[in-house]
Amino acid sequence: MKKRRFTQLIKVKPEKLEYYKELHANPWPCVIGKIRECNIRNYTISLTKDNHLFAYFEYIGDDFEADMKKIAADECTQNWWKETDPCQESLDVTRKSRWIDLEEVFHID
Repeated sequence: MKKRRFTQLIKVKPEKLEYYKELHANPWPCVIGKIRECNIRNYTISLTKDNHLFAYFEYIGDDFEADMKKIAADECTQNWWKETDPCQESLDVTRKSRWIDLEEVFHID
């Protein structure tokens, strides 16, 4: 098992910012449980001054794609996304993904 780091970016709609913050101030336990069950650790979402959300997480499992499918199939997570997705504006012009993945160019432990 090798730890992998991921960074992602999306924009939050200004009119939805406070609701988005409220949701994440009190995340649903079933969502947090599924995240942990699917080998995600050290998950942080930060907000920039221009309403971009920067996410960072570490994956410690052996099958990232399978774990992401497990999260996507989870009913509680799907309901969570029904709340969070309308708050977000994707920056991916290809529309393949809501969050865009960022390339790591430097890291030091």
